[in-house]
Amino acid sequence: MSMSLQVMYPITEITSFDYDYYFNKHMQIVGETLGEHIQSTLVTKGISGGPDVPAGYYAIATMVFEDQSSMDLALSKVGTALSDIPNFTNTEPVMLIGEVIS
Repeated sequence: MSMSLQVMYPITEITSFDYDYYFNKHMQIVGETLGEHIQSTLVTKGISGGPDVPAGYYAIATMVFEDQSSMDLALSKVGTALSDIPNFTNTEPVMLIGEVIS
């Protein structure tokens, strides 16, 4: 069964996020370190939480893996990507690991 890892970057009153660095440098680092194990990647930039509701997240990155084993191999190499996070944000990312059901 395919597995997914979502990394969500919540917006708060005291946080910031450098989109240029994230899209052009950080996601390149993710690709270089984890890419051989990733089936697909989708990055969503938050623009709203609904009509007249501000976005709750700066961005959400979704990475899909063929199976648990592929995801485990990728996660064993995640150190470089994790250590890069302070270069583009001071928010605490939230992660969700799940089974892809559709």
